[in-house]
Amino acid sequence: MSASAAKRKPAQGGKDYGYANARIRGMRSHLLDSSFLDGLIAASDISRLIQDLSETGYGPDLEEQIIHGRTAATVDEALKVNMVRTYQKVLGFLNEEGAYLVTTLLGRWDVFNLKTILRGKQMQLSAEEINEGLMAAGQLSFVDLEALAMQQDVKAVVDTAATWGLPYASALRSGYASFLKSGELAELELALDCYYAEWALARLSKRGNNSAIARRILGIQIDTANLVTVFRFQKADISEVDAGQFFLNGGPGIKRDFYLSLAAMSDIDEVLDRLRGTPYGKALDDVAVKYLEENSIAVFERALEDYLMRKALGLGTGDPLGVGVVVGYLWAKQNEITNLRIVVKGKSVGMPEARVRGELILV
Repeated sequence: MSASAAKRKPAQGGKDYGYANARIRGMRSHLLDSSFLDGLIAASDISRLIQDLSETGYGPDLEEQIIHGRTAATVDEALKVNMVRTYQKVLGFLNEEGAYLVTTLLGRWDVFNLKTILRGKQMQLSAEEINEGLMAAGQLSFVDLEALAMQQDVKAVVDTAATWGLPYASALRSGYASFLKSGELAELELALDCYYAEWALARLSKRGNNSAIARRILGIQIDTANLVTVFRFQKADISEVDAGQFFLNGGPGIKRDFYLSLAAMSDIDEVLDRLRGTPYGKALDDVAVKYLEENSIAVFERALEDYLMRKALGLGTGDPLGVGVVVGYLWAKQNEITNLRIVVKGKSVGMPEARVRGELILV
């Protein structure tokens, strides 16, 4: 494995979360409120937005990036750098158990980044274009991801992962065999998803309230992945493909038989009707009209991600001395970065203020 991908070690042992959670509460107090976001949305131009944002905790990262130009792209890069730096800071002061649990949940970013790189290679994007979509919030650093993005093609990415001895190498190699036959990335991506789900479930199988909290979040992630697959099958209307091969085990709400029944339904309206009795029903129902307007399942993907976000944010209230406070803060930070990136993008393309506000996740 590359040196920068080595596991980060926590600062302290034991299972006491008092020190970490005290620091987290301090960091959470510096998160931006909705009135500040309103001010950024109303900013006259990107320069004014940069000036306002520079007066917050994002100032040092902005100062480092805007030497390359006062543009939306440099602001976006500063926001990503800030999020990664914040995550690393939190991991640095967690106890051993907390770092273990949080690192497991953040593994989803490694999967996200590997998929982004593989899709970029298949689409023959440049390394620079691929890098714009990466977020080095998992165990793979940006240096590692940048090196993978510079590889010539999908095969070179898989081979490099194997050479480095990355945990995902075996999944990539097995998925690549299917990719060679079909030319489609779906099964290669499925191999990554399956590996992560099995790896994370095994790591979170220990007893105790903190492991249970982490399993709850992982379970929603797995359910979400299965529901997105169902929507993709409905949208593509692929009757000859076995939907069962894309099912991920481990979700608490979407079991295999239920998943297969959803995938076999005649249309998305029927799927939504069947999901009304599940925890995900209201979140999906709320965006059904928007789906009709945009005709894109990205609407449902966003709704499910919002649902996960809200569940994660609420974890800190149940046990103020457990890992839920940490998980809640990390998702709150991600939410803030996501909102800021939406504002910056909206400002750069002249998006109406009302539409920008409509895209935000305000909790």
